[in-house]
Amino acid sequence: MKLLFKLVGGLLSVVVLCALALIAFLALSATRPAHPVGVQQVLAPDPGHPPIAVTIFYPTAQTPRLVWLGISFGYLAPDAAITGGQHPLVVISHGTGGTPTSHLDTAIALAEAGYVVAAPLHNGDNFRDHSEVGTSEWFIDRSRQIVRVNDFMLDQWKSRDHLDPKRLGLFGFSAGGTTALIVIGGIPDLSRIAPLCKSQPEFVCQLMKPGVPMRIPATTEWAHDPRVAAAVVVAPGIGFTFEPNGLSRVHAHVQLWEGSADVTLPLATNAGAVRRLLPDAPEFHLVDNASHFSFLKPCDALASLLLPICKDPRGFDRKAFHEQFDASVVAFFDKSLRDTESKAVGQKVPDSPDYPTN
Repeated sequence: MKLLFKLVGGLLSVVVLCALALIAFLALSATRPAHPVGVQQVLAPDPGHPPIAVTIFYPTAQTPRLVWLGISFGYLAPDAAITGGQHPLVVISHGTGGTPTSHLDTAIALAEAGYVVAAPLHNGDNFRDHSEVGTSEWFIDRSRQIVRVNDFMLDQWKSRDHLDPKRLGLFGFSAGGTTALIVIGGIPDLSRIAPLCKSQPEFVCQLMKPGVPMRIPATTEWAHDPRVAAAVVVAPGIGFTFEPNGLSRVHAHVQLWEGSADVTLPLATNAGAVRRLLPDAPEFHLVDNASHFSFLKPCDALASLLLPICKDPRGFDRKAFHEQFDASVVAFFDKSLRDTESKAVGQKVPDSPDYPTN
């Protein structure tokens, strides 16, 4: 019996030491903004639906401390006071199965540059809830949730007086990119999904609910927000559903990104179609050797070993790329939101050359 107790005690000691070592490793690899960034977690009301969990990042003068961010640590200032003045607002729409920290580095870069960033957890499409993925309500609810977050931030957030309501931007990746296109005026034709999945199936076809007929939403069911003046659209999905004129009413400046090695959402039927269909040429960046998931935040060493979404094509340096990517996103919003008039009467954002990283 004593031997058994010794063995159990020894095993527990090893487990505890491993856990402490893991925590120490995560703490050492924690995100460290160069300038203080505050963080809050709030619930935005969505009448008739569950409230939307939102993580907010913003500039602050208070001293940050080590905080847990779900799957990693970061040096941030929880519930700190926001710095004075009015700040532009950018809302981030994560991809399918994502989280509010899927684009943590980009959110922090924006906050350090003086932006308030609101990152919602999409109900029905997040890392623990896939109930609406592949259904007719998928993008209807996603787009409505973004509008509700905009409403909350501008009308109800306790620090709303520090927001400039005329400088509102949107960032969306993958399904979030599609969501962003809808919010700024796009109307997808979901009846195009089934024919494409029969002729040239791609990743989205694996997400559709088998045996569940696709209801074609009425035009009035899509949620748009004319307050959004600029949108960064990254590797969007179901771009082909905007054929032939589903993007004709897009009103915002658009920066569009795609990776040349994205086999998840091929260029021709997704970002390529979006680029062609937008009424004004977007600022387009085709990133050499980037895969679909290369646009997610850089992974630490542990995540790189465990998570497939951390794997990049050989020779691609995600961390180095994101330094350029984040700077370009900040520069785009700086330029696009400088003029607070709508795009219809504002300055056009010029096209740009492709964006190689190697």
